[in-house]
Amino acid sequence: MPTLTLKGKVIVTGAIEALTGLHIGGAAAGLDIGGIDNPVIRHPVTREPYIPGSSLRGKMRALLERHLGLQANKFIQRREPVVRVHECEEEDHYLNCPSCQIFGVTPGDQRANWTKLRPSRLLVRDVLLSSEHEATRRLREAKTDLPYTEVKWEAAIDRITAAAVPRQNERVPAGAVFHPFELVYSIFDLNGSGAQTDTSWLIHIFKAMELLEDDYLGGYGSRGAGKVRFTDLKVIFKSRQYYEGKVLEPVVLGEGKSLSELKPDTFAEIIQRHLPG
Repeated sequence: MPTLTLKGKVIVTGAIEALTGLHIGGAAAGLDIGGIDNPVIRHPVTREPYIPGSSLRGKMRALLERHLGLQANKFIQRREPVVRVHECEEEDHYLNCPSCQIFGVTPGDQRANWTKLRPSRLLVRDVLLSSEHEATRRLREAKTDLPYTEVKWEAAIDRITAAAVPRQNERVPAGAVFHPFELVYSIFDLNGSGAQTDTSWLIHIFKAMELLEDDYLGGYGSRGAGKVRFTDLKVIFKSRQYYEGKVLEPVVLGEGKSLSELKPDTFAEIIQRHLPG
């Protein structure tokens, strides 16, 4: 019988700063802001914009898969616009795929005969607009087009007639800070084989974060929106002994104002030294 034993969790926390206007779309029908073609997603109670964990997680996965050159072999949507993602269909491929190991695979008939357990290791929480940063106070006091956001006018241009069709996109202004973000990476021992494989996959999370800083989050990235950076980072490891009360403090793997100040290539070795026997 396959066994799955939790050996510990790596927790990455920090802030996300919008360097350009940020648009993560919400449902227009659910907002009382009328007249906006493309509104941002907002918290249903506070009405403040936020970053859904699914948006952050999905973009990290997509960028990592491109970086690794993985095939986009699964259709999420076949009608236009066509949407395809990578997902391992063979067990042998899955065992050597960082993306599917970290982010998981969906159940399916073609995987019914797989003998290995296939847990998702990474969870990404929603990131709310920071209540502590000065940037949020300025946003509250600023006379923006809408609470906490700006309206950016754009125009689609007919290439033949030069006729312009205007549209409105809502964006969180540059300088906004979302805090705290939290990524939780679980380290498992599968079938008594040890946790070395899981610790070795960890570095790919920081690679995905680095790729995201040089890409964009949300929509309209090719038109300037969505540039972000991770700041005030802290990475800790909570071992199985910590959760059992045998260790009082988590292990600090790294801290830094930016990704460049972390040393993720050393994290696996440090974790191995603190794993229970």
